[in-house]
Amino acid sequence: MFTDKKNILQLTALLRAHGIRRIVICPGSRNIPLAQTFANVPEFVCYPMTDERSAGFFALGLALHEGAPVAVCCTSGTALLNLHPAVAEAFYQQVPLVVISADRPAAWIGQMDGQTLPQPGVFGTLVKKSANLPEVQTEEDEWFCNRLINEALLETHHHGKGPVHINVPISEPFFLLPVNELPQARVITRYQGLNIYEKDYKPLIERLNKYQRRMAVVGQMNLIYLFDKKYTQLIYKHFAWFTENISNQTVPGMPIRNIEPLLCSMNNDMQETMRPELLITYGGHIISKRLKKFLRKHPPIEHWHISADGEIADLYGSLSVVIEMDPFEFLEKTATLIDAPTPDYPKKWEMKSKAIPKAQFAYSEMSAIGEVIRRLPSPCSLHLANSSTVRYAQLFDLPPEVEVLSNRGTNGIEGSLSTALGYATVSDKLNFILIGDLSFFYDMNALWNTNYGCNIRILLLNNEGGEIFHALPGLTLHENARRFVTGTHHASAKAWAEDRGFEYLCAHDEEELQTALETFMQPSVTHRPMLLEVFTDKNQDIELLKAYYHNLKQ
Repeated sequence: MFTDKKNILQLTALLRAHGIRRIVICPGSRNIPLAQTFANVPEFVCYPMTDERSAGFFALGLALHEGAPVAVCCTSGTALLNLHPAVAEAFYQQVPLVVISADRPAAWIGQMDGQTLPQPGVFGTLVKKSANLPEVQTEEDEWFCNRLINEALLETHHHGKGPVHINVPISEPFFLLPVNELPQARVITRYQGLNIYEKDYKPLIERLNKYQRRMAVVGQMNLIYLFDKKYTQLIYKHFAWFTENISNQTVPGMPIRNIEPLLCSMNNDMQETMRPELLITYGGHIISKRLKKFLRKHPPIEHWHISADGEIADLYGSLSVVIEMDPFEFLEKTATLIDAPTPDYPKKWEMKSKAIPKAQFAYSEMSAIGEVIRRLPSPCSLHLANSSTVRYAQLFDLPPEVEVLSNRGTNGIEGSLSTALGYATVSDKLNFILIGDLSFFYDMNALWNTNYGCNIRILLLNNEGGEIFHALPGLTLHENARRFVTGTHHASAKAWAEDRGFEYLCAHDEEELQTALETFMQPSVTHRPMLLEVFTDKNQDIELLKAYYHNLKQ
């Protein structure tokens, strides 16, 4: 009855779920499994059209009358190009047209195989979204395929209506119809311009009230947001709140921040018992790999992501609702509508979090970071470079009124120092920059400018190479390859720092570190910027970190 091609099954199920009922189908061989599957769905009304040029405009007319998305399906090759004029008209008339094209497997494009040309993105800027589906071989492929289709179909009516293109590679054999029913495909719903009190959104609030195990995860946010006190207690007690240092103060209360050691201390069975039913997220990137793994392995029943742009961000593989509005406005409006009793779930997480011992290390990169964070004056700005530095910083509690910044958009090592200096140049506070050796030397020309002042303190962690590459699970480096992977070196920043007018400090052991910190952590701006270079042994750093996490599991 239906094809066994899982990308087509996902597409068919989601077309139906998103309310698309009319499909114009053009003849061909490569789109046979699409045509046969669509024709066997009772909810679909299918229209045969031989000429793709006419078919596109016929579908346009259907969509104009209905005011709802209409699909048009064609085979591979030049058949798709003949839809271009109708797509252009749909774009400028803002008509929700869904173009579905069958395609040959990617390996055969440009290899003189028949009816092949580069189909993904062929319409360029004349569609609101272009999705090239994978041929599904794994569960991750199917998740990716599902997400791409949801994104494309949601875009037909996001910030105005318009056409989208979904390209479907199909390998042989494709004439078989062995599947008797469509899958229960995950449907992502987007709420725009949300008015909590409108009747259309009451089911959303009812679902929120239904769940007792609610978790909120807040990603990177470069701001401080103070919730209205009349909402703080109302909303805070109903969720287990998880944030990291880079989230800053964007939670209505005291969140759980020791995420990595907390989840490390819990075995799989214990994590399963703490699985959330509802996950609400806002903000940007998350550092914790364990949190991502936990929520992917123990997914919630529903995941709602709140963002002003309404974009799809399916980090944990279970996204069900996108709420397009300011997250703080949503939380404050929602606070008065939660009528369920205070659940025990947040308290259980808080108790487990408080039971985790504070991170303490012998002389190492971790201890140097911990000592600096512990002594930070308030207020000040803390800049965290990527790789090991930003991860180790999450192990320690921040003093109040410390603003945290980090280049976590793409997580590259380049530019961490330059970004921090640019920020500090227009800041009236002390700016502490924690950075590893590869990040520093990669961006050392950041000091080669005359714009910054004396409110800069750089903690340079030098263990002569990229420590994180030694700590990757399962990675064994042969000696002849080690220098190519880890960036080993024997450089010091002393001469460069002094040449650039910095007061240079250094430490090779605990005693020297404590002495240097007396100067480095002065709470007021000094007459020169400072650079403290802490030399450690990377092997010892790694062993201390492994021992810390090993003890948590005991």
